[in-house]
Amino acid sequence: MPDTSLAALVRAAAQRLADAGVTDPLVDAELLAGHVLDMRRGEIQAAIVRGDRVEAEDAESLDTVVARRAAREPLQHITGTAPFRHLELAVGPGVFVPRPETETVVQFAIDGLLGAGEPAPIGVDLGTGSGAIALAMATEVPHSRIFAAELSPDAYPWALRNTAQAANITLVHDDLGHAFRELDGTASVVISNPPYVPDAAVPRDPEVRLFDPAMALYGGEDGLDVVRVLSTRAQELLRPGGLLVIEHGELQGEAIRSILTRDGWRAAATHRDLTSRDRATTALRP
Repeated sequence: MPDTSLAALVRAAAQRLADAGVTDPLVDAELLAGHVLDMRRGEIQAAIVRGDRVEAEDAESLDTVVARRAAREPLQHITGTAPFRHLELAVGPGVFVPRPETETVVQFAIDGLLGAGEPAPIGVDLGTGSGAIALAMATEVPHSRIFAAELSPDAYPWALRNTAQAANITLVHDDLGHAFRELDGTASVVISNPPYVPDAAVPRDPEVRLFDPAMALYGGEDGLDVVRVLSTRAQELLRPGGLLVIEHGELQGEAIRSILTRDGWRAAATHRDLTSRDRATTALRP
């Protein structure tokens, strides 16, 4: 008779995911079990310690989602949610899944809004994807006014869904190079996590290569085509002294500082993430 204990099922799932090359197999196995059983990860861990057993129908459902994850479908596509700072975002096919490293990048924008000294500082998120950055700014700086643009017809509905309840967010379906002309010269912060992977640099991870939308990944021959557009457009949007924040790859900081400095930005500086990799570059509008 097969072992129907939750402990045995999670252990087997973790081994299956490990064999498939998943980075954190036990974490993912516990989260998938929680998804099937409608429990938080901590509750799953407690149930394992208690020796809880799993109904046959739930065991079959767990087997199905584990098979999807073993095929390297992103965990967040399976569960339909992605954590971001204090938020829980809806995600799925067609939208870039927000990454933990972006949580540190958005802090620069939040600090910029908090230090703006205005009763209702304006923040602009260009290429918002799921709406993660815009929603973090809007909820953590509730007196701000946030404007977000997304061009992708596949990603825009996810952003619309995630930001629908935020009264201080204006979302538009538009290109980041043209959106919000009415705001020119008024924004305190412009932030973007643009596509920055060079066209020839195909990502190693199957989750990225097979499931993240190409529109959110690839940025031209050197990966910086959209950064060049951002440099020009953000200068138009920002008031004097306003802050630009750009997320990028770990080897692109020097090139981005050169672009910004050439375009007349002040104090271009590159910052590291929690893994000590270059992750964001900031600059001030003159």
